[in-house]
Amino acid sequence: MADSPKSIDISILGRSYRIACEENERAGLLEAVAYLDGKMAAIKKSGKVSGTDRIAVMAALNIAHEFLSLKLGNGYDVGQAKRRISQIEAKLDAAIARQDKLF
Repeated sequence: MADSPKSIDISILGRSYRIACEENERAGLLEAVAYLDGKMAAIKKSGKVSGTDRIAVMAALNIAHEFLSLKLGNGYDVGQAKRRISQIEAKLDAAIARQDKLF
């Protein structure tokens, strides 16, 4: 039977939150918290946006834009990188198989 999610305390822009999180997802969540907190702190520091709600919306828009840029191919294409790695692995496997026949 799976364990129930544990709660962890996080802080974003100086405000504390309690979040339910599976133990195996904790590291990823903490990384996301740090990323979001950094984005929101940068927006707050710029002084162009005031109010936590507005800062959160601007951060969400910036992160969504980054994500969509990557997804739509305007940035680093993870799928393409994985395909390239698979091609390289296939070539390495073939080369190793040829070497095994020599001995």
